[in-house]
Amino acid sequence: MPRFYCPSPLLPGSTVDLPDTVAHHLHVVRQQPGDELVLFNGEGGQVHARLLEVGKRRAAAEVLAHQPVEAELPFHVTLAQGLPEGSKMDWIVEKAVELGVSAIQPLAARRSVVKLAGERADKRLAHWQAVVISASEQCGRNRLAAVAPLEEFKHWIAQPADQVVRILLSPRADASLAQWTRATPPRAVCLLVGPEGGFSAEEEDAAIAAGALPLSMGPRVLRTETAGLAALAVLAAGWGGL
Repeated sequence: MPRFYCPSPLLPGSTVDLPDTVAHHLHVVRQQPGDELVLFNGEGGQVHARLLEVGKRRAAAEVLAHQPVEAELPFHVTLAQGLPEGSKMDWIVEKAVELGVSAIQPLAARRSVVKLAGERADKRLAHWQAVVISASEQCGRNRLAAVAPLEEFKHWIAQPADQVVRILLSPRADASLAQWTRATPPRAVCLLVGPEGGFSAEEEDAAIAAGALPLSMGPRVLRTETAGLAALAVLAAGWGGL
């Protein structure tokens, strides 16, 4: 059954207008009044609904019943990702959502090739938020991962961690994330992943000075688009959620 994000109150018995993008998709795939679908608004759970109207520019559905279905990890995890080049960030956001990330913090690091600011940064943020919605529709999550505005690494790392363990993924670390996960009960964490070439030595020193825990992903050096996703899988395998 197709499922879509609909940022409206979804009360059983009510009629809701679907977003323009959803209406266009339903029209293209030739969905008809009477067809059933699943809607979610990001506040938890989903609803079973029935199409009442499908047109080129508008679609409406009747909300039938609420279903308290969740697919979240049993712990909160933020991915603080050094901004990579090209479209890699799109892929990272999509796959991180599929793996259960709670929030994503893009970081402008010293070795980040892509430079974003002003209107260009705002457009990329809106694009990444759209990627989150699309990935959530596909993977069955009913809560949207938050994507924070891009921040300079040096400014972000100086902010308080608020009871979250910051984990600096570094090939130079002595202990591994897998070892730490086995010895530590589930808790809120933030994974720090550098861009291509990793964080600079000065950035790693600043992170450690701010309380970050340096951990490795094993003897192999992973690409920026691999490291954070592999770390999410390690945490989910150790603490539950796969």
